[in-house]
Amino acid sequence: MRTFYEFFAGGGMARAGFGDKWDCLFANDFDPKKASSYVSNWGSADMVCSDVAKLTTEDLPSNADVAWASFPCQDLSLAGAGAGLKGERSGTFWPFWNLMLSLKDEGRAPKVVVLENVCGALTSHDGKDFSEICSALSSAGYKFGALVIDAVHFVPQSRPRLFIIGVEQKVNIAPDLTMQNPNPAWHSPALIKAYEKVPSPIKSQWIWWNLPNPPLREINFSDLIEENPNNVSWHSRIETEKILGMMNNLHREKVRRVQDLGVLKVGTIYKRTRPDGYGGRVQRAEVRFDEIAGCLRTPSGGSSRQLIMVVEGENIRTRLLSPREAARLMGLSDDYCLPEKYNDAYHLAGDGVAVPVVRFLAEHIVEKLVPSRLSTTDRAA
Repeated sequence: MRTFYEFFAGGGMARAGFGDKWDCLFANDFDPKKASSYVSNWGSADMVCSDVAKLTTEDLPSNADVAWASFPCQDLSLAGAGAGLKGERSGTFWPFWNLMLSLKDEGRAPKVVVLENVCGALTSHDGKDFSEICSALSSAGYKFGALVIDAVHFVPQSRPRLFIIGVEQKVNIAPDLTMQNPNPAWHSPALIKAYEKVPSPIKSQWIWWNLPNPPLREINFSDLIEENPNNVSWHSRIETEKILGMMNNLHREKVRRVQDLGVLKVGTIYKRTRPDGYGGRVQRAEVRFDEIAGCLRTPSGGSSRQLIMVVEGENIRTRLLSPREAARLMGLSDDYCLPEKYNDAYHLAGDGVAVPVVRFLAEHIVEKLVPSRLSTTDRAA
């Protein structure tokens, strides 16, 4: 059985993506609420709730084939303050990486390291932060490459994310896992531009990872909607009218066009601060009816929570996106145990990695780099 460590684990969405054929040896998150959710779904044996900077290699059992790290994005996000890898949150990459270096010194370095973050990591500090990550991988003896994968290929949520995959020099890489040139499907212009800024000696370790085309997504946003959700209620007519009043002419026209169809349509709404045309700024409600949700965000730090709008002729209803709907947008099954409080559940989903994206990467790259090993039970049999 293949083994992995899950750093910055949140509620264990990477674990859900890896699936039952993988054995999680260790999981870590500093947030007690997220760690509690992890334990509720996966048990307590693997989870250590701690600041990653306080961990040592003594906390990491055995030899893991893979280390997965969805390190915090706040300082790398386009909506953040621009602190980058020197920031308090995203800077936790470095204590994580020091653990990887210590494992290397002990002869226990993971064969594969997967780093996941927002695409802002490509442009942070004009690409210098991305180059620093590449340099860290190269210096530790890893060949590496990156991919930008939008979860919209798998779930009805627009959620592009950066995945950097490093593999030890000694690991055999099958020819079909790489290609000579970038593929626009997985290597965005921003990624290619960031790659071009990587110093040449480090760039020599670069891999253009090869992925197949994703399967055709069969599920739409309206398929995920609950009629009678827990934790949220449908707005009153006055509240719905207030949301409509926050729309500019373009978005009000979207609603009118959908009303004219006379059939039930489901859209999503985010409230955003926009210029008011008079030198000031005003909060606007912006709606989309393309059967795709906007990217889930955490409700902390001033980000708005996503709303849904159901239109059927003259009848218009609105409410907050429910926790279970948010979980479904991340590819979590309905038997996944969510926190009881709305904000805790929404935060858990908004901070996570989309489960089917992890599965896709595992199936088409990671599992081909790491041969399966017999588990203890298998050996005993």
